[in-house]
Amino acid sequence: MPSLPQEGVIQGSSPLDLNTELPYQSTMKRKVRKKKKKGTITANVAGTKFEIVRLVIDEMGFMKTPDEDETSNLIWYDSAVQQEKISELQNYQRINHFPGMGEICRKDFLARNMTKMIKSRPLDYTFVPRTWIFPAEYTQFQNYVKELKKKRKQKTFIVKPANGAMGHGISLIRNGDKLPSQDHLIVQEYIEKPFLMEGYKFDLRIYILVTSCDPLKIFLYHDGLVRMGTEKYIPPNESNLTQLYMHLTNYSVNKHNEHFERDETENKGSKRSIKWFTEFLQANQHDVAKFWSDISELVVKTLIVAEPHVLHAYRMCRPGQPPGSESVCFEVLGFDILLDRKLKPWLLEINRAPSFGTDQKIDYDVKRGVLLNALKLLNIRTSDKRRNLAKQKAEAQRRLYGQNSIKRLLPGSSDWEQQRHQLERRKEELKERLAQVRKQISREEHENRHMGNYRRIYPPEDKALLEKYENLLAVAFQTFLSGRAASFQRELNNPLKRMKEEDILDLLEQCEIDDEKLMGKTTKARGPKGQITHYVVRLFKKT
Repeated sequence: MPSLPQEGVIQGSSPLDLNTELPYQSTMKRKVRKKKKKGTITANVAGTKFEIVRLVIDEMGFMKTPDEDETSNLIWYDSAVQQEKISELQNYQRINHFPGMGEICRKDFLARNMTKMIKSRPLDYTFVPRTWIFPAEYTQFQNYVKELKKKRKQKTFIVKPANGAMGHGISLIRNGDKLPSQDHLIVQEYIEKPFLMEGYKFDLRIYILVTSCDPLKIFLYHDGLVRMGTEKYIPPNESNLTQLYMHLTNYSVNKHNEHFERDETENKGSKRSIKWFTEFLQANQHDVAKFWSDISELVVKTLIVAEPHVLHAYRMCRPGQPPGSESVCFEVLGFDILLDRKLKPWLLEINRAPSFGTDQKIDYDVKRGVLLNALKLLNIRTSDKRRNLAKQKAEAQRRLYGQNSIKRLLPGSSDWEQQRHQLERRKEELKERLAQVRKQISREEHENRHMGNYRRIYPPEDKALLEKYENLLAVAFQTFLSGRAASFQRELNNPLKRMKEEDILDLLEQCEIDDEKLMGKTTKARGPKGQITHYVVRLFKKT
């Protein structure tokens, strides 16, 4: 788990950044950079130190541009980027980070936001261990410890630096009195009864792709890494609290143990694949479908907590961009999840810069799939740049000449003029929504054909589950962005949002009929529309 910088820092790569370990060597040959051809998708990968990213870029047929090129279709950074960088992007470009995602990717920010959401919806957020943020919640923690002593109970706590990574500075304690009151720490109840494999504790690295925050779209990769401890697990006691190879599952910690097993197969060694793990669950009569369902729900609910922050930051970076537009941002996240002995998943942390190092063949196989399938899902096209420039030119001409714009209604306008004006507004909104729906259909058709090993988990196909998630989204906006919660709720409740293409076409046709009546033209019957005129009026009065 790589170190997470503060939001707003760009970290490039240098020869000194490269992993010193010998990475797994693939048989794929690197392509030599060729002269840029017309109609080529370009990628700037100056911001990554990971060779697998460059290999996948080559495999996709993208052309790597010079480091200083800011016009590439795809821009990849290992760490968070400044919001100004996102603001400057053209609509045809894609960058692999969202603004605001640090709200769930720093340990202290995640704990703070989860605590707020738990207060609002405690029954929906039971997958986070009880957590205290020091120094602010030092007193609450000490009161909790005193209550445990009164009940003659003893618990183990895991202590982490607030913005730490890669297992640095983590310790286990049983005596809370010894903790310093002023240090910036995260203290959590330790899950003492984990699910074990061959006697070892392990965690799961789950890869998640977010392709859009407006609207929210989340995909889960149906493979990943199982990372095992390297000492047989014994529940914590006073004598083994310092045995981190037993209690921690971080690869960056356990790789230093002489008992760490490197194996080139997916079913042996200290690092295995989730594909193998699900086969293991099935072979042992565990419910694999429920396993994936529980993981999906944990991921979606966590990203619902992030959504108000991310959406607000994104719209600040991209003002004037209508909802449903192609997102210039995407992100591959690494969720670290622990299973308890009942196979209940618990969220440990989220990495917005998951390591794409390939020390072993299993790393190469899994991470290549994560990256390759993600880039295919994004649907970056050679025509994107050309279309974007043509659209900008057309919009500039419309602004200059006032083409296709609705004339302002003057004071004292007659009822007839007001009705015409209202109809024009209806038609414009319907046409905009129709264009959005058609783009959305096109995107979903592409996603369904190119999903590879990803699965769309938000929005879900299950209508009841979607309604549940949308209720949680409304709560999240009320909790984190109360001033904009009403506006978000109106967007969510807009009747046009639920309509299919044929419904919008029907409404547009009825608008044309109403317009012809106003103009005094005779209209031919165009099919049974019922009382659709009154429906259109009610629809737009509500919105």
